[in-house]
Amino acid sequence: MPIKSRIRTIPHYPKEGIMFRDITTLLKDPIGLRITIHELVNRYTGMQIDKVAGIEARGFIVGTPLAYLLGVGFVPVRKKGKLPAETVDHEYELEYGADCIEIHTDAIQPGEKVLLVDDLIATGGTAEAACSLISKIGGEIVECAFVIDLPDVGGRKRLEDKGHKVFALAEFEGD
Repeated sequence: MPIKSRIRTIPHYPKEGIMFRDITTLLKDPIGLRITIHELVNRYTGMQIDKVAGIEARGFIVGTPLAYLLGVGFVPVRKKGKLPAETVDHEYELEYGADCIEIHTDAIQPGEKVLLVDDLIATGGTAEAACSLISKIGGEIVECAFVIDLPDVGGRKRLEDKGHKVFALAEFEGD
């Protein structure tokens, strides 16, 4: 796949044994960025989608132009304490500890179809938490879309076991 070769791998980051997949090299490449966004637009054009929700922070980078080109709104899913109006939050376990994300309570109307977007799915904890938040305020997840899937880490399976559809533009074996 053309984008895979544009993604840098940094060994032993953030800790020994981890192969970090860095999309900044993909994003700085105008052809790579264009291919990434257009492949997602092509996949979701014609589907009923009311909002694109992007997970902080790299989900914003991919999700905003995708929402724009699909002609729908964009909703940020942020770390706790970053959104100014009334929010609902969700605490969850990470591979290296715990975290909390939140969404504005009025970001999605009940019954709206939502596409969740992020740069990478590893364990799936953050994406699962985002799906829970979106469902809590009445949104219906159409699909969870990622630039990169690390299938050996199990996040895709975790989301699929919860009944969510998952799509990724590229896969990297191993963690």
